[in-house]
Amino acid sequence: MSDPEIRYRQREVDLWANDGVRETFLFRSAVIRSIRRQLDERGFVEVETPVLQPLAGGANARPFVTHYQSMHADYYLRIATELYLKRLVVGGFERVYEIGKNFRNEGLSPKHNPEFTLLEAYQAYADYGELASLVEDLVATTATELLGSTVVQTELGEIDLTPPWRRATMEELIEEVTGAQVAIEMSRDELAAAARTLGVEAEPTWGAGRVLAEIYEAKVEHVLVGPVHVMDYPAEVSPLTRRHRSRAGLAERLTPVIAGQEIGEVYSELVDPDDQRERFVSQALQKVAGDEDAMSLDEDFLRALEHGMPPTGGIGVGIDRLVMLLTGKSNIREVILFPALRADRSQGDLPEPDE
Repeated sequence: MSDPEIRYRQREVDLWANDGVRETFLFRSAVIRSIRRQLDERGFVEVETPVLQPLAGGANARPFVTHYQSMHADYYLRIATELYLKRLVVGGFERVYEIGKNFRNEGLSPKHNPEFTLLEAYQAYADYGELASLVEDLVATTATELLGSTVVQTELGEIDLTPPWRRATMEELIEEVTGAQVAIEMSRDELAAAARTLGVEAEPTWGAGRVLAEIYEAKVEHVLVGPVHVMDYPAEVSPLTRRHRSRAGLAERLTPVIAGQEIGEVYSELVDPDDQRERFVSQALQKVAGDEDAMSLDEDFLRALEHGMPPTGGIGVGIDRLVMLLTGKSNIREVILFPALRADRSQGDLPEPDE
């Protein structure tokens, strides 16, 4: 049984017909157990937050929508657990986490499944630098426990996950990979011209920060071997993140990248309700202008911030991608028991999904 489509569609047969498949999913369960144990030992409390939500918030992504009959209203499958977990920090849970399913109404790829498992954790009185160290420790400890080593084999070669990982700004990495010297202090037109020379066309609605982020995503991320923390994202593309303490236009946000893909996000969280309202209004205007991934104005979350949220650091780690890394798999469908699939073509003429 070697046809991938049949394997994924009939996973129950794949599990006993092909060597190593069952072991991969036993390994996945062990990864989640290890992460839970490590967080529990650090004093984090595991919680559950709503999967059906009246607003889709906590990330820039297109949601799945359903109609809640008794409420006479549309509800959304959550795209992130972030806003509810932050409300718990406001309520006194100083270390809190959730491991659960999120849903984003986007295309399929070897690295994307519309239903995926995410760890989100928040720690009061910490910032993105401290939480970056937490990510390093979680990943390295899990690898050591389950593989006996911090060295993993990937498509980009052998990678050692031993902390500390390199930390480099987005601007530094763009220059290293492309040779282009760019900075958030440059004007929007200057950055758009730099992007054009690299083959990246800037949309008219993008500000300087969005242009900088698009250069990085198009030209840099996929060639980074790592592990490396890509530091200091533009504030324009970081609507829930604290502004950088020393550079205007940037936010205290980073992404750990290993073997050419993000395995998560790390933030110093935005706790100023007035600043957050301004960011939400900006996002809402973008949504009205046609950006289906932009966030909505969440008054419940703003009210929570007005009660008072301590300085907080947060992480999100993609469990599926972490399992891919530790098992050497190149396709996310290999680590999800029942991944999203095209409609069965034998059932008649059906439209192809977007990739």
